Amino acid sequence: MGKCGVVLACAWLSWIGPVLAQLDYPAKPIRIVVPFTPGGSPDVLARTLGQKISQAWGVAVVVENIAGAGGTIGADRVAKSVPDGYTLLMGHVGTLAVAPAVYPQLPYDPITSFAPVALVAKVPNVMAVHPSLPVRNPLEWVNYLKAHPGQVNYGSGGNGSAAHLATEYFKLATQTLVVHVPYRGTAPAVADAVAGQIQMVFTGAPAIIPMVKAGKLKAIAVSSAQRMPSMPDIPTLAESGVKGLAGFEADQWYGLVAPAGTPVEIVKKLNHITNQSLSAPEISTRLQSEGAIATPQTPQAFGQLIQSEIKRWRPVVRSANIQAD
Repeated sequence: MGKCGVVLACAWLSWIGPVLAQLDYPAKPIRIVVPFTPGGSPDVLARTLGQKISQAWGVAVVVENIAGAGGTIGADRVAKSVPDGYTLLMGHVGTLAVAPAVYPQLPYDPITSFAPVALVAKVPNVMAVHPSLPVRNPLEWVNYLKAHPGQVNYGSGGNGSAAHLATEYFKLATQTLVVHVPYRGTAPAVADAVAGQIQMVFTGAPAIIPMVKAGKLKAIAVSSAQRMPSMPDIPTLAESGVKGLAGFEADQWYGLVAPAGTPVEIVKKLNHITNQSLSAPEISTRLQSEGAIATPQTPQAFGQLIQSEIKRWRPVVRSANIQAD
């Protein structure tokens, strides 16, 4: 083979190699990075979805928890991974929309560092308190907070986390003073609320509902525009009649993203299997029982949501002076 033939052969291989890889995808285990400790909403959603994808495709889906810095450590790890479709991030409003305003030196860009794959679910935040507190609804809770300024602590999954942001939004709206206690993840914050070490958590429903049903926490309100089907007796903050809370909405959302540069055909495959899995009755029912609402969308629609949420939450972060550790 002459020199020209070698060059052409190399060029052909450089083109056909990635194409064949896409056609064979997936040919090995897929890793979903959850940038928080086990037990929180993103962990529950990743494992639920991963199990369904594994069954459909016949490959293992491994969930890996890489916590720290409000989810940005795990997100950065995925951003710098090989863009071959085998490393995904269970991103959420905190890591993809809030972090740019909270972390001045954020090591990744939510828009340019990732390829949106699929919006997975929206999850209302549930405001819950220790059962010993003498409050039953949002009005009584706000009155209690105003009567005890600075004497109530609340926990979140870390500075800049979605729970932190939602609670600060609530504080601004009601002009109340509650002290923030950041944790390395949602699960330890909820555990301390159950133990009475802190008095309140305002975080994703999947992490709260089991504690409420067991009587270990008392649900006061939800952050969504409508009541949750799984907890129809719990009012929304917007309907509470409390001054400043009309129109209040602060749901969390979660979605899969891949490193930027992941082949379009692989993104399409992942989007299709994710939406297909979310449409399965058993998955939809399971998510709803945990307070999550399945939200299948195109990658393009998910990308637009990320951009709009960045614009939405930036002024809230500034007003509350939320800063990274």
